[in-house]
Amino acid sequence: MRPVCRGVRQPYRLLYNYRPENATENNCLVERRWGKRLKNALLPPALSDWRNKVKILVVDDEKLLVKGMKFNLENEGYTVDACYDGEEAVETARGGDYDLIILDLMMPRKDGLQACQEIRSFSTVPIIMLTARSEKSDLLMGFESGADDYLTKPFDILELKARVRALLRRAYITAPVAVELPSVLTRGHITVDEERRRALKSGEEIELTVKEFDLILFLMKNPGRVYSRENLLDLVWGYDYQGDTRTVDVHIRRLREKLELDPANPRYIVTKWGVGYYFAD
Repeated sequence: MRPVCRGVRQPYRLLYNYRPENATENNCLVERRWGKRLKNALLPPALSDWRNKVKILVVDDEKLLVKGMKFNLENEGYTVDACYDGEEAVETARGGDYDLIILDLMMPRKDGLQACQEIRSFSTVPIIMLTARSEKSDLLMGFESGADDYLTKPFDILELKARVRALLRRAYITAPVAVELPSVLTRGHITVDEERRRALKSGEEIELTVKEFDLILFLMKNPGRVYSRENLLDLVWGYDYQGDTRTVDVHIRRLREKLELDPANPRYIVTKWGVGYYFAD
């Protein structure tokens, strides 16, 4: 049963921001439902036009939390399906054409890390990992398994919605740039097609996650320029990221494994020791 905030009447909606061990009927936030015009203003026009076509899969064994996320995301116009364990999540993701998955780390039958790895074996759908753990090792394991972003519980539903928009924007919308650049960039055996969001290695298409593609595209657009981890988090992740900067290291390593001919001795995705990373000319 959905918790109720006493004294709150329509047009308000609940924002679930609670810890499972101390959830009460008053342990929630409320947000004014300002109307369609303001809600659409939070999204780029291209995304707000077709957001009712976006399908999201929410996976968590806390059914009350799932209900709250589903309620709020559907109010944004998304189509939302729900699962309650990792095994069900993998099968549902395999059979459904989802645009984004929100996946809890700690679940019965199969945890979020295993589920994420299995989903990555057949899909590059953007994945946001939810975790009650804040240790850096757990967060890095999430990125190692293929997650694109994460949120630590308890979280504000407004932050979740912002991150959903950010990932969808990066996955499906090409932002205008001041200087017109070719949509297809080729350096040696690596080719990136920005318009079609495709990456090729020696002519063979390579599956990249959303963040992996954004990162290699950014580096190839700025060849020879060295960027620190902090720079890359700001410029590629695109919002006030609060995670560990080693997230960048994980993505760089995965790009080398996928795109370099010899990942142990990379030719193009290069480290400037003590400074950061760059794409060699």
